[in-house]
Amino acid sequence: MNSENERDQYFRRLEEHDRFSGVVLVTRGDSHLYSEAYGYASRSWRIRNTLGTRFDTASITKLFTSIATLQLIDQGLLELKTGVTELLGLSDTAISAEVNIYHLLTHSSGIGDDADEEAGERYEDLWRNKPNYAVTTTADFLPQFVYKPPNFPPGQGSRYCNCGYILLGLAVEKITGMPYREYVKKNVFDRAGMDHSGFFSMDRVHDNVAEGSDPIRNDSGEVVDWKKNIYSYPPIGSPDGGAHVTAGDLDRFIRVVKAGGLLSPKMTDAFLTPQVVDRRMDGWTKMYGYGPWHHVDDSSKTVFYEKEGINAGVSGLTRRYPDRDISVVILSNMESGAWDPIRKIHGLITSDAIG
Repeated sequence: MNSENERDQYFRRLEEHDRFSGVVLVTRGDSHLYSEAYGYASRSWRIRNTLGTRFDTASITKLFTSIATLQLIDQGLLELKTGVTELLGLSDTAISAEVNIYHLLTHSSGIGDDADEEAGERYEDLWRNKPNYAVTTTADFLPQFVYKPPNFPPGQGSRYCNCGYILLGLAVEKITGMPYREYVKKNVFDRAGMDHSGFFSMDRVHDNVAEGSDPIRNDSGEVVDWKKNIYSYPPIGSPDGGAHVTAGDLDRFIRVVKAGGLLSPKMTDAFLTPQVVDRRMDGWTKMYGYGPWHHVDDSSKTVFYEKEGINAGVSGLTRRYPDRDISVVILSNMESGAWDPIRKIHGLITSDAIG
């Protein structure tokens, strides 16, 4: 799979077997090493994805929340050690008074999540008995988690936590007086030149927005139907997930951050630096930063940072290999779409078969 044609054939096979629908973008600097779109933005109308299609990013959105938070720290309006319960008036909840902004950014707060994904809970199950359209503002999420018991004391462990970023979004709103989505649009998307990105509500008509759906297969693995994700999460994005971007905008975002276009040099360096070791697995070390995850692949001595996102009808990631100056963006409107492709591309990059 050294040639672009071989890579395209690989993705066409995935597409043919309903294993991938989305876009792939691999860049070095301003040069595209590989870029192509596959599958359908609308399966109902058989409208194909393009490189200009805007995809739900799920938890990749946390990168934008992190940047917003660090901008306020740059301005002296917030500190990493700022206590969350006092700032947000949550002293009568199960959230410890010791939880601060640093803990939320690095998933080391220990607070109970509304859907504990590390325990195998699925986010879409939150909406079985509660209408998803009832949650549209950042504060609407609070009853889902603020009274859940913590997993550990702040700073004494790490556990991925969506709702930590809900609290960061509330902090942005508290300090700026602006709705979270408005602040991010003005101070992240617009400043980064992400002209096609935004928060698009399911109950409005938007151009070039992919519809999320997942295949329903029989025991033989054949697709017998498709399930849309319209009841699987709130109708518009929030600080922990749901912004819509194009692959080009997401690639541009990482390059603008790296070049210091959104943060001070100190905060830019902090954003790109691992902060908390999450776990060491066979051949891998994973660390949390202020938004990105940092990995070391011991077998190939490869270092990279990334952010993934997954939900019903959504999967994607942005990954950066700094030693090779290579960036990868994969966005899919299928829950399982992004994972086989990134494993394949990672293997090609680490074996120097791409780039």
